[in-house]
Amino acid sequence: MPPIVTAILVASNLGLIFLLMTVPLGLRTVRLSRLVAMDRHRLWQALWPLGSDAGWSGEILSAEALDGKGLARIVLSWEGRDGKPIERKSRFEEVVEGSRFSMRVIEDTALDASFWANYRESVELVSEGGSTRVTLRQTDRYRGVAFLVFRYFAMRRELGKLQRWARTGQYRKGGWFEHPLSQVGFAGLSALILWPFFGLHLGGLAVAAILTSVVALHELGHMAAFRLMGHSKARMIFIPMLGGIAIGGRPYDSRFEVAFVALMGAGFSAFLVPVVIAASTFAGAEGHRLAAMLLATLAGCVALFNIANLVPVWKFDGGQVLRQICPGPIALALASFFLLSAFLALGRQAGFSSGFLLAAGAIFSILSLLTVGSGVKPRQELKPIRTIDRLAMAAALLAVFAIHGYGVLWASAQLT
Repeated sequence: MPPIVTAILVASNLGLIFLLMTVPLGLRTVRLSRLVAMDRHRLWQALWPLGSDAGWSGEILSAEALDGKGLARIVLSWEGRDGKPIERKSRFEEVVEGSRFSMRVIEDTALDASFWANYRESVELVSEGGSTRVTLRQTDRYRGVAFLVFRYFAMRRELGKLQRWARTGQYRKGGWFEHPLSQVGFAGLSALILWPFFGLHLGGLAVAAILTSVVALHELGHMAAFRLMGHSKARMIFIPMLGGIAIGGRPYDSRFEVAFVALMGAGFSAFLVPVVIAASTFAGAEGHRLAAMLLATLAGCVALFNIANLVPVWKFDGGQVLRQICPGPIALALASFFLLSAFLALGRQAGFSSGFLLAAGAIFSILSLLTVGSGVKPRQELKPIRTIDRLAMAAALLAVFAIHGYGVLWASAQLT
């Protein structure tokens, strides 16, 4: 890939990450409205958390008033870190029976109260003939547009499902976005977006498809780790240009769990690298040069993508593992310096120029600054990690780094 194309691709990703996760947006209100074919008073019983039909979507399991001033306890179907339903205390204000209410979250059993400090939502119902105009509003303080966009589509989906429930009396879980066919389509779109960067020919398309497959395998490793840690629901979402993300079914419970899930993205693919290297070697020995080159390209992409994810950037897998296993800031700084030095030394050995490696170091530093502190703080501290688990995860991190490092060196030798 020419240097100018690499620079454009990297700059585009950095700008997109800044826009999605970091740019300060201040207080923003998302407002959506839809006409629903149902009587206003019946809809009130569905949307008012203390109403008789409040469980229409399965989200609210139970709700009870705690005082006469609008404070209520709501039990949600979402799992907390202990596997039990999340409980939330909310205060209702500006309540007009059958017409509107607003709500603030005081606390819940999953997230720190600071997460809800600026959050406020409201519902308004207005009769229009035999139907009802439902208006939803959510106000919060945002950094980055990702969560703002997420809330917009979540509200849009809620209104769509409410409309269907009003029409049929049934609630249908899920949606088109997370449907397997949609995700396959997003993966294909991701490959097509990457194709021009590698050349608009069959070879470039093959590399784009390989890189997309590498991302899928990496996220599959995270999903497998989630399941091993007891997450009954885990899914993967493809995001064109940014790759993919694996999502667990509940909040993390322990530091070991965070480290294990983070490492298994690269750890899962580490089992593939020796197999692909052996297959490429065998294909070359049998005279199948094209197959050998494609397999070598696959091995190189797997190794390079996964070892890049082990770099000690705040939101990268390597950074997450180190933050869980290092006992203090000094140990974390030393471990981060060691891992970054090993990465740069590997790049030098693989034949990358000093200028490229310096630029890579600067990019990783920028990424770390862009994403530092961007996580959501839990209500209670995660369970501490045992010393034996620290050592096991450190050894696993070094082993995974070594396997992918060998893959990078081997592939660079085969493809140059």
